[in-house]
Order: sequence, then structure tokens, then C-alpha cells
Amino acid sequence: MASRIPVVDHLLLEPEPRLKAVVCAACGADYLARRNACASCGGTDFTARELGTDGAVVAFTIVHRAAPGIPVPFVSAIVRLDEGETVQSNIVGVDPDPEHITLGMPVRLTTYVAGTDDNGVEAVAYAFAPRS
Repeated sequence: MASRIPVVDHLLLEPEPRLKAVVCAACGADYLARRNACASCGGTDFTARELGTDGAVVAFTIVHRAAPGIPVPFVSAIVRLDEGETVQSNIVGVDPDPEHITLGMPVRLTTYVAGTDDNGVEAVAYAFAPRS
């Protein structure tokens, strides 16, 4: 089996894929990326918390122009997780047109291999896919 590494620090791969927030110990604000200080209160102490995997699309756009080598069109969306956090991510597993993606559409966290290096190490990214 090939080695796998997440492309971002807030993606946990084991035992099941999850996102991880850092939570301000002073005010409870949560963030996906590492923080030096809380944007809400300025606190500098943080704890980690795993987030849920289910949510719903609250905003989306269909991207038709991207950097060279990035296939278009694709769906970029804001997903509100069932616990209330919001995450920006792509939506995969659905045709990128307004007839196949809707506001409120239920989605679930998924992962995919974004690339593999010369040593066979897979870089794993996350997205959301429609829930059935």
C-alpha cells in the first residue's frame, strides 16, 4: 500500500477521513487552519476538535476558468456542517451545472488523491460529495 499524506494540516486520514478545527480556549471560536492568535478575541491558546462529516451546501459557484492544468468546470461551495461550522470546498461526484447542485443539498466529506510523487507517496485532498 502506498504512503498517504494529507495536503492540508486540518485533514485527518485515519482511522476515517475527518476535518480538524483549532478552537480558541478563551472564546470558543474555531478555525480550520493553524492560528497564532484568535481573530475574535486575540487569545493564543488553542485545542483541537474533530468536525463532523455531513453537511449541506449553503452557497456555490461553478468555476469555468482556472489555473493551467486544473480541469474546468468544477463546483466550489460553502458547506455548513451539521454541527454549524462552515467549510469552503469543492463538490465532487455531481455534474457541474445548476440542475444537479442545489442550495441545501446534503453532502458528505470525501477524499481523493490529488497527486503522487516519484516515491509513490499519495497527496490526499478533501471535497464533499452528494449524500444519497
